[in-house]
Amino acid sequence: MSLLVEKYGGTSVGSVERIRAVAENVAASAGQGHQVIVVVSAMSGETNRLLALADEVHKDPPAREIDVLVSTGEQVTIALLSMALDDIGVKARSYTGGQIRILTDDIHGRARIQSIDAAKVKSDLDKGRVVVIAGFQGVDSLNNITTLGRGGSDTTAVAMAAALNADECRIYTDVDGVYTTDPRIVPEARRLDRITFEEMLELSGAGAKVLQIRSVEFAGKYNVPLRVLSSFKPGPGTLITYEDKSMEQPLISGIACTLDEAKVTVRGVPDRPGIAYSILGAVSDAHVIVDMIVQNIGSDGMTDFTFTIPSTDLQKCIALLDPVVEQLGASEVVGDSDLAKISLVGVGMRSHAGIATTMFEALSEKGINIQMISTSEIKISVTIDKEYAELAVRTLHKTFDLEETTSVVV
Repeated sequence: MSLLVEKYGGTSVGSVERIRAVAENVAASAGQGHQVIVVVSAMSGETNRLLALADEVHKDPPAREIDVLVSTGEQVTIALLSMALDDIGVKARSYTGGQIRILTDDIHGRARIQSIDAAKVKSDLDKGRVVVIAGFQGVDSLNNITTLGRGGSDTTAVAMAAALNADECRIYTDVDGVYTTDPRIVPEARRLDRITFEEMLELSGAGAKVLQIRSVEFAGKYNVPLRVLSSFKPGPGTLITYEDKSMEQPLISGIACTLDEAKVTVRGVPDRPGIAYSILGAVSDAHVIVDMIVQNIGSDGMTDFTFTIPSTDLQKCIALLDPVVEQLGASEVVGDSDLAKISLVGVGMRSHAGIATTMFEALSEKGINIQMISTSEIKISVTIDKEYAELAVRTLHKTFDLEETTSVVV
């Protein structure tokens, strides 16, 4: 008997009617002879509502209490979905993350899963029950409730699939698969039938919102077949799997865009060993994620050190670095949150030269100035002024013929 893990996001369970529709979909899977684990998010808008309540009572709420608060959203959903399943004759049992012992580290709001005790889940599956699990949450070694960050229900689903060696993990959302870029920006964007874990990891890290990056990491590490589908309309979705060497690889599989980039520059830094660690060590200790890093060539013993971070962390980062700047004898630290990051991703980059040149030429012809550049084996990212983000995406999508249905995609 095959085992499926199905995850439903906030829009998929956003109302009682939607929860009943999810129950019917789950019942159909169970009716086909599958064992089914369902992972759900909070109902659409519920997490934001809870966070707004927190803001009303405390200007800087403790992270531990925030996790206690926002984790209740998923608890509502698992109970309602289990009731809806029972109402149509499907045996179901709900669990919070803590009840099935999804053990995480103690970083509130960004916790990472360390282990899962799947004994209860296995027992219920063997008894013919559908198991409904609250996504996005777990507990640390001291039994404090933790959360996995926005989109964390994806990670819960993939982790459960890995722990129980599921045949497939299906992520149901409000889009019917992974597209070459955001269809809201480029209506001609094309749904991909397949994409590699490596490409999806790069796209997620570059700002694509379809899947949380850690869920893709989990799936790739434990070889969990991952499929993105729509809970609103039928279709095959997009399968995320390992690269198939027998098929031609696309030059570019997708373009990601993120508007929440900020740039931090420490000016007048003494050009000596250990400076990068002195600056980034303090940032890392505060769990701020650093992306692009540029250090200018030194002149007269001084240099500038620049890096990008999520814009939500900008003010915290500058406050952290003020004493570091003074300690190093640097001139100042400045920030700019009016940035966007545009990324081209494709495994075909390994065997094709000139992609960067084509990208830079296309942006130049539109008068778009590039501020920073970073590359990997299958990705090229640039930062530009935020006001040009959509123009850049449309331009590059057309430049690389991503709307062409004749392109081979694996």
